[in-house]
Formats: sequence, structure tokens, C-alpha cells
Amino acid sequence: MLLEAALASLPWLAGAREVTELPGGLTNHNYRVRTAEHDVVVRLSTADSELLGVDREHEWRNSRTAADVGVGAPVLDYLPGQGVLVVSFLPGRTYAAADVGANLPRIAASLRRLHAAPEFASAFDMFEIQRCYAEIVGERRMAVPDGYGELADRACAVEAALRARPERLVPCHNDLLAANFLDDGGDVRIIDYEYSGMNEPAFELGNLVNESQLDHDHLVELVEAYYGTVTAQRLARAELWGLAGRYAWTLWGAIQHTVSDVGADFWSFALERFEPAAQLLTSRRLDVLIADAVADGGRR
Repeated sequence: MLLEAALASLPWLAGAREVTELPGGLTNHNYRVRTAEHDVVVRLSTADSELLGVDREHEWRNSRTAADVGVGAPVLDYLPGQGVLVVSFLPGRTYAAADVGANLPRIAASLRRLHAAPEFASAFDMFEIQRCYAEIVGERRMAVPDGYGELADRACAVEAALRARPERLVPCHNDLLAANFLDDGGDVRIIDYEYSGMNEPAFELGNLVNESQLDHDHLVELVEAYYGTVTAQRLARAELWGLAGRYAWTLWGAIQHTVSDVGADFWSFALERFEPAAQLLTSRRLDVLIADAVADGGRR
């Protein structure tokens, strides 16, 4: 068993212990391990995670940085080349989508703290990642949702708009699923830094809203809570980055559908991201968003 091998390599967790598998991991298996002295989470990465653009060395380094600024869980151990990361177990309530929508100002405060952290060890470019995913699914002839490739030109137009007036890159989580937020009644903590890297803040905001399937009013609230003011340009950039995320994460789901040993419905995951992405990419609204994103400052 992978878990038994991992625990054998962690002598400080030896002796009597209670082990419980935790739900929610999509590219890893998470186990809570309790001993007389320790209460930790042992994360075991899957063999195919490199296909998904996950660099475990960078995850470890960035997790430490996030912990140092009080946003992530303290990092206790890392076994290079073995896909094992150990962090402190953080008590608290894991969010569902409704919790995200109800706590946007608190989440924005945690994001501002994370984004002010020292530079992460890696960069995250959603468009480059999408192209890598597309190459993988093409080479391996993996199934993708019907019509995906026909949207490439519109996706390129989105990329050009977002490249035109880039924000300053900051340390970003880049995978703000509801389950990656923990709330103990104090500050909102953010866990799981597999896709972390230097990126634009607007990506975090748009991706966060999309992953919890929140609406435009929530995006406005989040943009205002994060930046302090709302402009058409900021809203457009966040929405377009969220769109870019959905377009790329569609292929993430397609790859996982083929290779993953995690018990999840990855095809439904892909479709849940592709369908709204396709709708926006083929709408007149896209042209309005592109115009606002490249405008000089935007409108209030």
C-alpha cells in the first residue's frame, strides 16, 4: 500500500496511530494521521499528476510560503520524488459553494494576504497550461467534449485581450474550489497548493466565482472586496480569466477521465466547465468583455 510505504518513511509518525481517509482530493489521496503527539494530513500524489502540470517540488515550496504568511497549513515534512507531503491538520469547517458566496469579503482578505507573500517558486499561465493539455489529449487521442476545438479562435481572442494590459503577477493559489477553504471562525485558510504560482489576481477572482458556480453579483462583490473599487475593466478581466480557466479545466477533466485512479466523475467535471465556457465564447457578450478588458481604466 502507498500509505503504508509513506508512513514507513515518516518515523516521527511511528507507533500507535489513527488513520482516516479524507474526502475531496482530485489529484491526490489525503489521510488524517493522529498519534499521541501529532495531528497531520499526509498527502499522496497520484502517478499521473505530472500530466496535469503539477510540480510537487514547487507545491512544497509554495505551501511553505503560504503557511509563513498565515494562509496555508504549516508544512511538516516532504519526501522528494515520493509524492508525499505532510501538513498540520487544521480544525475548521470545509466550505461548500454556498459558504463561498456568503464569505466573499473574508475570502478577499485572505487572498490579499496570500498575494502579498514573498514570490512563489513557479509561474502559472492558464493559456500555456491549456496548450499543454491540448497536446496531451491530442497525442493520446483522449475524448473531449464535442465542439471544443472549434472554439480555439475565440479563446485566442480572449488571450490577446488579457495579454494587452496585464496585472502585476503575485503569489496565487489558482485552484480555489470551495473545498480548499477552511473556516475556524477566525481567518479563512486556504489549503492545497498543487497549482500555485505567480499569476494575476484577476484570475483568482474569476476562477473562484466560477468554481463555486456563483453569479455576476457575487463577482462584483468579490472584485470590490478585493480591490476596494469596481470598474468595468476589472470585472471584465476577472470574468475573462474565469472563462480561460473553464476552457482549460475542461481538458483537465478529460485527462483525468482517462488516467485517474481517484473515484470521481471527471467527465461530468469537464462538461460542467465546457458548457458555460462554450456559451460565453460564442456570445455577443464576449466582445463587450474584450473591449472593457483592453480599455484604459474602464468605467465605474
